[in-house]
Amino acid sequence: MDYNLAQINIARMLAPLDSPVMKDFTDNLDRINQLAELSKGFVWRFIEDETSDSTFKVFHDDYIVVNMSVWDSIEALFDFTYKSEHKKIFKRRKEWFSKMKEMHMACWYVPKGRYPTLREGKERLEYLDKYGESPYAFTPKSNFTAREASLYKLETRKQQ
Repeated sequence: MDYNLAQINIARMLAPLDSPVMKDFTDNLDRINQLAELSKGFVWRFIEDETSDSTFKVFHDDYIVVNMSVWDSIEALFDFTYKSEHKKIFKRRKEWFSKMKEMHMACWYVPKGRYPTLREGKERLEYLDKYGESPYAFTPKSNFTAREASLYKLETRKQQ
């Protein structure tokens, strides 16, 4: 079976999305999302709509914003994050978001053609908080492969 890399990152805003504090962030959001969608290796991104779980329903916090996407490789995600125009916005994150104590980014592998849910993303973040990195949930700094993830059994996770 072939796999893609899923990622979720969350952030807690310093102010409501429509506030002056968040204006420069929101002014750049469509441009950065379009850049992601046009990037080599991009597969899919979560777009909240009426049929999906809302961010509030899953995270129970009106100040949490979520970015969740799927890429064909960790290298493609890395290139978009750190080698594109996204990097300039990423460097400014302290202007708009508070430092989070809990894990705010997680990666994992999904079978090609399957897209994760917000609940699944939250589960991966919570797993990282509780158990640390493994092939089940990891940060981009790890070198876990899709093969390692496919061999990593749920029973192993539950034993931790």
